Amino acid sequence: MATAPAEVVKNGGAKQRKRPVNDKAPGSGSWTRVLIFLVPALIFLGAIVVYPAIDTIFQSFQDSVSRSWVGLDNYQSAFNTDRIVTAFKNQVIWVAFAPAIITGLGLLFAILTERVRYSTAVKMVIFMPMAISMLAAGVIWRVMYEESPRTGFMNAAIGSVADTVGGPGQYPTARPLNDEVYDVAADGAVVTKDTFSSGDTATIGLVAISDQDMPETAAQAEAPEAPAGGLAVEVWRDFKPGGGGPGQVEDGELGMPGVGVEVRDAAGDVVASGTTDDTGAVIFEELSGEGPYQAAVAAATFSQGFGGISWLGPSLVTPAIIGAFSWMWAGFAVVVIGAGLAALPRDVIEAARVDGASEWQTFRYVTLPLLRPVLGVVFVTLMVNVLKVFDIVISLAPGASQDEANVIAVEFYRTTFTGLGDPGVGAALAVVLFLLVIPIMALNIKRFRREG
Repeated sequence: MATAPAEVVKNGGAKQRKRPVNDKAPGSGSWTRVLIFLVPALIFLGAIVVYPAIDTIFQSFQDSVSRSWVGLDNYQSAFNTDRIVTAFKNQVIWVAFAPAIITGLGLLFAILTERVRYSTAVKMVIFMPMAISMLAAGVIWRVMYEESPRTGFMNAAIGSVADTVGGPGQYPTARPLNDEVYDVAADGAVVTKDTFSSGDTATIGLVAISDQDMPETAAQAEAPEAPAGGLAVEVWRDFKPGGGGPGQVEDGELGMPGVGVEVRDAAGDVVASGTTDDTGAVIFEELSGEGPYQAAVAAATFSQGFGGISWLGPSLVTPAIIGAFSWMWAGFAVVVIGAGLAALPRDVIEAARVDGASEWQTFRYVTLPLLRPVLGVVFVTLMVNVLKVFDIVISLAPGASQDEANVIAVEFYRTTFTGLGDPGVGAALAVVLFLLVIPIMALNIKRFRREG
């Protein structure tokens, strides 16, 4: 369109040139430049997002070899396979617990660190796990969850408390030599099969005890004499260098100090207990009745102590992985919720306190409602990440527990790329996972529009 010719006008005797009028709308005539920038991006997105998504949907209804149409057969196979059903069950556990746990931890830490002088440094430390990859986190927690308390931090921490309350016994490796002479009770105690009466002496010989396990105070074993109304018990290591006769207290065989000894009646109830001296002897002066009695070495003597919890075993592997995942994402929740707390109107909170509200009432009726949009952002973000969780599961769960730790994304990978299943079934799993994410994203978009 032609523009009007420029005109010369006078203004205080000076001539000015009037600017030509241009009635074109801003941006008009620049579609070529727009397409130059948009078309490559659209082609790129179509190649790596749109086409694979559409092709995956088609593959979920096709045979993986001939690409012939099989309808819903792949979906039926997915829901009829035990391993895949376990993946769906575990996914429900993840969605039900992981976002709530992480959001709760983030809220707790954000409130606790709000008034701390060095809150920024504390939040930085909590956020640091976000700087590492999920694969690295899986390797770290694989070591943390080691069953042996000597190598696994979690079991070492629990063992430090458990061993304080009830540590390993004095002789955890000891055992009787002859099963025909001794019984092992249900509680683990070693009980003589022979019975004794008042005035008798009972002997209990144990083996599988190294010199390092014997106390330095251990002395030559001596079978003591029993008092007339009581019972004497000798516990010794039934072994000496060069051999010896089993079941006999001989020279060179050491008594076992510190052994808990019990005297049991015919019903199996403990009527007396004591601890052996350096020669392995303990004497019970008076016993009710005349017997018969059985002598027993208490089960605590053979206790192995805390042996560790199998965190990555089939029964605990999913909660253990959720714990490691929470460790990683708690920093994200703390930072976002902390920013939300800092943006809250202080006059409203102070007004509640002036009106006599307690700290709990202020938090429940003022702070928490104001934080609801922020908590919603954190919760929805975590739900999306939980639905597609993959790398921490496959790196943390050992091979023996992979089936029990299975989730949809891991099962999609195993079914499609490892030869454990059918790529068509894997495509069906990908479509199901996509359908599960859509409602959450729609809810998130709706919430954004409402807040906007």
